Amino acid sequence: MTLKDPICAIATPLGKGAIGVVRLSGEGALEVASRVWRGKDPRKLKGGRFTLGEVVDPETGEVLDQALLLVFRAPRSYTGEDACEFHTHGSMAVLRRVLEALVKAGARLAGPGEFTFRAYMNGKLDLAQAEAVLALVEAEGDLARRQALRSLEGSFSRKIAALEDRLLSLLAHIQALLDYPEEGVEPLEARRVIGEVLEEVEALLAQARSSRLAQRGARLALIGAPNAGKSSLLNALLGYERALVSPIPGTTRDYLEAPLELFGIPLVAVDTAGIRDTLDPLERAGVERALRIAEEADLVLYVADRSAPRPSLPPLPPRTLKAATKADLPPLWEDAEFIPVSSVTGEGLGQLKEAIREAFLGRGEGEYLLSERQIEALHQARERLLEAKNLPEDLMGLALEEALKALASLRGRKEVSEEVVARVFQNFCVGK
Repeated sequence: MTLKDPICAIATPLGKGAIGVVRLSGEGALEVASRVWRGKDPRKLKGGRFTLGEVVDPETGEVLDQALLLVFRAPRSYTGEDACEFHTHGSMAVLRRVLEALVKAGARLAGPGEFTFRAYMNGKLDLAQAEAVLALVEAEGDLARRQALRSLEGSFSRKIAALEDRLLSLLAHIQALLDYPEEGVEPLEARRVIGEVLEEVEALLAQARSSRLAQRGARLALIGAPNAGKSSLLNALLGYERALVSPIPGTTRDYLEAPLELFGIPLVAVDTAGIRDTLDPLERAGVERALRIAEEADLVLYVADRSAPRPSLPPLPPRTLKAATKADLPPLWEDAEFIPVSSVTGEGLGQLKEAIREAFLGRGEGEYLLSERQIEALHQARERLLEAKNLPEDLMGLALEEALKALASLRGRKEVSEEVVARVFQNFCVGK
């Protein structure tokens, strides 16, 4: 395998669809395309232009599909190479035959993430942007999409580059102080500069929680006494009827899960059995499961009916919000810790959603979607900066060099090992 031979892969998800895309890239890609294309010669087309024609088997001449061909000319392509895309009908039968035809014509099947790997190796993306491509492909909520897109556009890389420049300037100044003391180089406030860079690194690390939430999602457990309005509140949060609502206590004996996206965060909301003392073994099992779900959830929403006598609260995890339901009815009790909400009129739903958002994200959603590798590198940079800050200026150099190396690894610079690069691309799908 080389980094120049033509590679091909299906770029759209497996399954039926109106359109499917097969990618081809590499040295000689347009020559390969010309062997399977009946229409205008791909080798003579300008980049960025579609043309209509037919995909054919290069050995038998059989027409495989009518399609559009989109040509890209190096270096103005995703990979930085000559490339093209076949936009065919979206059945797997068509896509497989087109792929087979390209292999017969001289291409080979691409490995996972190989198109993006070539883009990285050809300088079209740095390592942080390559990770953002994967994050954008896998984004399940709008928060992950927004954060990944910022990194793909280069915002995160530019921030890291600015920190690298500051450390490089500081290192150069310290070296000048050591090598040419007689030249009268003015001492620099090294600790102030290190402190400022350290603040930036710690601000990025503070986004690790929102990154994990955006990528992995979270579980929100609704618990409370029977008939507290948990199922109605779940339906109100979802915006459609998912849970069965009944005035009969103990209707929900098992838990019910429903996907929910709030402020771009992918959540799984879990409606649980009403918590009360009961002799019914089936209901008791449901209560025990509800308490276990609450203990394992990322956030608990304790629900109580304020139009009924106030229930005694069970032991609650620290990560608990409290909602007082049926706010459209006259209350029998008030408590500032509870958010009044009505599943019928929608009163208080906005305030409750905002409280859920703040419980997960604090005051801000985070600007970037950080991978575990990036979080690890930022931690390494932080440790070395803290070390440098507590050393005399003449001994700061080595610690600063290590901090600089950790920061530079985020963009794929400064001796990034093949193992690290392989770890970044190992989770990519074929075709990306």
